[in-house]
Amino acid sequence: MTTPVATRPDVIDFGGSGPTILLLHGLMGRARTWWPVARWLTRYGRVVGLDARGHGRSPHRGGGWRTEDFVADAARLLDEPAVVIGHSMGGLHAWCLAASHPGLVSAVVVEDMAPDQRGRTVDPWRAYFDSWPVPFGSLAHVREFFGDLGDYFVECMVERADGYHLMADLEDLYGIAAEWGERDYWPMVEQVRCPLLAIEAEHSAMPPGQMVELPRRAPGGGHHLVVGGASHVVHRDAPNAYRGAVEAFLSTVLNR
Repeated sequence: MTTPVATRPDVIDFGGSGPTILLLHGLMGRARTWWPVARWLTRYGRVVGLDARGHGRSPHRGGGWRTEDFVADAARLLDEPAVVIGHSMGGLHAWCLAASHPGLVSAVVVEDMAPDQRGRTVDPWRAYFDSWPVPFGSLAHVREFFGDLGDYFVECMVERADGYHLMADLEDLYGIAAEWGERDYWPMVEQVRCPLLAIEAEHSAMPPGQMVELPRRAPGGGHHLVVGGASHVVHRDAPNAYRGAVEAFLSTVLNR
């Protein structure tokens, strides 16, 4: 790691020793949402999570960013090849990091993210966020509202005088997601020369038929898996299936 994580409020060192495993979270999330996964990942290396711009304790606020900005932030953390594991937005940033900085990435795990979402808008996001009973009255209220993902969203909230709010600014999130509806990221996939594991949710909101093509179109090859019964946050919906797939992948790429 190029920067001591103790000096970075937006970087979480989950522990472990050996090769670096970098965790990149999804939209609305933060590095600490990875804690249940990081606990067992520490068997395989030093596990570090990064709060993306506009999220968690990142100092970057105000939007106006491109995918390349997020990728550059991740690259600055690394000084040797790392396994990069990303969920959704983090999956996009993971394969773009591998494409643009091949010397810094030894393998990639992409969880439920597609490269071509052109034509989609953030309007459904706005309607969804408008349905939230903000401010939440307590963390118990957060857990009740989000159900199975309650523990995930508890990590993403901050307490203010009137209750609990999402740590991320909604306008920043809209700006981030809007870019995905305007860009084709297949050219970046086609520059990934390390092994890639694509984990797709059975009930994914991603355009169908794309994730199976990720390891096929990436020169480094890899594997694709559909996790039955899972929705977008596979590592929370189906933790055992997710763990089994990732551990099998790591046992291959870390022993090459």
